[in-house]
Amino acid sequence: MKLWGGRFSESADTLAYAYNASLPCDQRLWAVDVRGSLAWVRALARAGVLSPDEAAQLDAGLGLVRAELAAGTFVFQPADEDIHTAVERRLGELAGAVAGKLHTGRSRNDQVATDFRLWVMEAEARVLGHLRRLQQVLLDQAERHTGTLLPGYTHLQRAQPITFAHWLLSHFWALERDGARWEQARTAASVCPLGSAALAGSAYPIDRAALAADLGFARAAENSLDAVSDRDFAAEFLFNAALLGTHLSRLAEALVIYATAEFGFVTLADAYASGSSLMPQKKNPDVLELTRGKAGTLLGHLTGLLATLKGLPSAYDKDLQEDKPPVFAAFDALDVMLPVVAGALATLSVNADRMAAALDAALLATELADYLVGKGVPFRDAHHLVGQAVRLGPLNTLSLEALRSLSPAFEADVEAVWDFSAAVSRRSVLGGTAAASVQAQIQAGRAKLSAAG
Repeated sequence: MKLWGGRFSESADTLAYAYNASLPCDQRLWAVDVRGSLAWVRALARAGVLSPDEAAQLDAGLGLVRAELAAGTFVFQPADEDIHTAVERRLGELAGAVAGKLHTGRSRNDQVATDFRLWVMEAEARVLGHLRRLQQVLLDQAERHTGTLLPGYTHLQRAQPITFAHWLLSHFWALERDGARWEQARTAASVCPLGSAALAGSAYPIDRAALAADLGFARAAENSLDAVSDRDFAAEFLFNAALLGTHLSRLAEALVIYATAEFGFVTLADAYASGSSLMPQKKNPDVLELTRGKAGTLLGHLTGLLATLKGLPSAYDKDLQEDKPPVFAAFDALDVMLPVVAGALATLSVNADRMAAALDAALLATELADYLVGKGVPFRDAHHLVGQAVRLGPLNTLSLEALRSLSPAFEADVEAVWDFSAAVSRRSVLGGTAAASVQAQIQAGRAKLSAAG
C-alpha cells in the first residue's frame, strides 16, 4: 500500500524506492504518529467529516495498532515506505475500508511535521531531566568541598587560589544556561502544524485551535505554508545539543587533566574508567574522552542540518527527510552522555592533599599587590613592584629587606599575605570563591532546580 501513486503508470525502481523510504529512521515516531492520528479522527468528527460510528471504528483500530507497536508484535512489510504508511496500512487490515477516511484533509507534510514536533518536545523534556540530575550532582559535590583549596588556572597556568566547590559551580552555571535554552526551545516547538495539509491548509472545517490543544500544543501554526517547512525547532534542538556538548566537553577535558598522575587532583571510580589491552597499569578516562569526542559530532549534526535548510524554497521539499537522522542521533548521544558524566562526577574521588600541595606562593602575587594598595600604592605601580619581586625568587621566601629594596611600603605585616585560605576568604563578593559566596551559589542553584521541578 502506498499513500500516493495513482498518477504513475509504472512501479518505482527498487533502488529508488528504497532510497526514498524512511522507515528505518522514522519508525521511532510510531507513538506520536498514532497519537496525532487519533487527534485527527476527533477533529474530523467535530467537523462533521466522520460520523460518530466511523470515528469510533478508527479510534478502536488505531488503539489496536498502537498496542501492537507497543508490544513489539507489529509486523512491518517491505512496502511500508515510512511509519505513516505502516500505521495506515495496518489500520486498514484491522478496521476495514473506513481506514481510507483517516487521511481526509491531511497531508504527510503536516502529519510528519506534527509527529516530529511532538517527538522533539518529549525528547527535550528527557534531556532536561538528565541535565537537572547532572546539575544536582555538581551541587552535591560542591557542598562537600567548600573548603577544599586548589590552584585556579587561566591559560592552563596557575593563577589564584580558589575552592574546588567554586570550580564545580562554574560548570553548574553553564549547564543552567543550557537548561534555560532547552526550556525555551520546548516552548518554541509547541506549535501545531496539523491541519495545514500539504501547504495551503485543509479544505475541511477543522478547528485547528482545538486540535492543537488536544495534542498538547500551545497554539496552532499561523501560516500553513510555513508550518510544513519550518524546522527551526529541529535546528534549535541541535544547537542546544551542540552547546551542551561543548560544555560537557570542557568539563570532561578539565577532569581528564586533573586525573593525570602529574596533577592527581581527582581519581575516577573504576566503574567509569577503562584499561589498556597492552599496558596492565593503565586506568584511562575513556568516558570523559568520549564526551569530548561526541561534542564534535554534535556540532557536525547542527552544521549538517543548517546546510540542508539554507537552500530550500518555501513549503515542503524532500530534503526535509534529512531533518530527523541528526536530531535522533543527537538525542541518542545526550541520552547516554549526560547520565554517564553525572555518574562519573558522583563517584569521583577528590584528592584534597594533592590540590593543597599544588598551591604555591606565586598564586598570591595578586594578594601582595593588593597589600601594597592597602598601603596607599596605586595598583598599577603595585603590579609592577610585585612583578619585580617575582624575579627575585619565590615570593614567600623573600626577606623583608629584599622587599623593602623594591618599596618602603612593605612592612613586617606582609607575612600575613602568605595565607591561601585568607586569600580565598577575601573573595566574598557575589559570585566569588569565598565560602560564604560559594554557599550562596549553592543555595541559588538548589532554588533553580527546585523551581524547575
